Amino acid sequence: MFLCVPRLPGIRYPEELSFCKPLTQDDLKRNYSEKQMKKKTAAVKGGTPADTNSFISNKSHNSTNGSLDRTSGSHNNTLNTSARTPISSPGGTWKHNVSNNGFGSLNNTLDSIDGTDDLRASLTNSPIHHSPETRSKALRPKSLLEKARMNVAWLDSSLSIMEQGVREFDTLLLRFKFFSFYDLNPKYDGVRINLIYEQSKWAILNEEIDCTEEEMLMFSALQLQVNLQMNKPQPEPTLGGEDDIDRALSELQITLEGSHISSNPADIMHIPELADYLKFMKPRRFTLKGFKQYYFTCKDMCLRYYKSSDSISEEPLEKISLRGCEVTPDVNIAQQRYGVKLEVPAPDGMTDYIIRFATEEQYSKWMAAMRLASKGKSLADSSYESEVKSIQAFLAMQHPSAPQINPESLDIQPEDYMSPRYSRRIRGKGVQRILEAHANVKDLPLVDAKLQYIRAWQALPDYGIALFLVKHMGHKREELLGVAFNRIMRMEPGSGDHIKTWRYNTMKAWNVNWETRHMMIQFEEDNVVFSCLTADCKVVHEFIGGYIFLSMRTKDANQNLNEELFHKLTGGWV
Repeated sequence: MFLCVPRLPGIRYPEELSFCKPLTQDDLKRNYSEKQMKKKTAAVKGGTPADTNSFISNKSHNSTNGSLDRTSGSHNNTLNTSARTPISSPGGTWKHNVSNNGFGSLNNTLDSIDGTDDLRASLTNSPIHHSPETRSKALRPKSLLEKARMNVAWLDSSLSIMEQGVREFDTLLLRFKFFSFYDLNPKYDGVRINLIYEQSKWAILNEEIDCTEEEMLMFSALQLQVNLQMNKPQPEPTLGGEDDIDRALSELQITLEGSHISSNPADIMHIPELADYLKFMKPRRFTLKGFKQYYFTCKDMCLRYYKSSDSISEEPLEKISLRGCEVTPDVNIAQQRYGVKLEVPAPDGMTDYIIRFATEEQYSKWMAAMRLASKGKSLADSSYESEVKSIQAFLAMQHPSAPQINPESLDIQPEDYMSPRYSRRIRGKGVQRILEAHANVKDLPLVDAKLQYIRAWQALPDYGIALFLVKHMGHKREELLGVAFNRIMRMEPGSGDHIKTWRYNTMKAWNVNWETRHMMIQFEEDNVVFSCLTADCKVVHEFIGGYIFLSMRTKDANQNLNEELFHKLTGGWV
């Protein structure tokens, strides 16, 4: 189904997008019920077109397997290292084609479409003002459960849209489904960048994702800068426009320089380490314990803390492994609060820790170290310094400055730039606060402002998590399942707290029984079996398979999309 997306000019990597049906606020009030599912199943068996999320395999299989096990061959749809769909090949998601440069097939398609330039221009920038009707129809989920119910809208990528009951003149939404944006390049991706910007903007304005007041003002300022730059002449895009040779040389330089922070040759064997006094608390129920100060070290992807720096030669009070943990910022710049919430895997679930830092600089260094450690990277990794700078830049944009624009010269309606919650809270001070935040981004060109908006969106704690309400086999209690680009999470439906987190590199297989509509995910240490209450299990299956597929992309320019492997991973059948 997604193969029709490249016919839109400027859309590279169409596998990141999908179609979904429009929802109403009423749709967010109820789950995807068993009654609906049986009705859709009967429609499929009766030969009528299937509706959204009613996929039933027309094969004879009663179950499917998206296994990553490279040794098992008992299922004909088990992924293995055959030449046909090489799961371990660096170019496994793409088929090589020496006849084009990676853009040829797209450009050839575009050349055959009349009015391509006009269409590209209309998609590169969006209207500044939206009609009241558009805003009134926007979905605003009021809880995590309503956010989970929004995922019922996705169409099935394995079926044509006509097979899913879509007819001529029906309305569909084209949206980025997988939040793993590959090779964003202003030189080629003007349309793609704008579409991502628009989707992120409406996610912020409609409160699909949470942010702090300072972050909301930063987003408002960037949106204002985009609007102000819209009708001004822009420089030719050069960011990220390096050719293959430049890119290869840059990567070689990082490789040669990378794994060593110190510039002192005498320290070449020294393992990088952070050490400082930090405030620390283990939140527990029914206790009023506050923060205590300890001496912390961060080394080899582990935190250790001691009573003081004098006791560092002794055994630490506790050693905390950061690999696979959840790292959530707890920052309020106005209150000068710089903190981190750690959720660390434990045998009985997740153990929570809260750490507070004295300054922005201290927070940036430790936060960067924890983020990298959660992904299995140490302080010696070449990306550490850039991660620190990225965090510092994100915080710098949230500091208010003296306005550089006269409020009387602009017609700014705060509700166009802020979510309803914050526009009500700030009320009469909205314009002044937005202009104070805008002073930090006033010099950004149009595309840079959009990219900064996208990067800030990606830095939010809940970015890119698709939620589903599920019921685990043998349990009456309902939980949330979160699927992100690098992990799967069990979550509390009320608070969103993490119960358990699994990284994809610990996943062995994911299976669906289409008759019972149960899904099983096999990890190295757990088997998880559940039914999905807010969408068909096919949607969950497709998210997992899609992210596995996207993780296998490479920077090889001579490649075409491996459609067969995409459908094998997302479709659940061969």
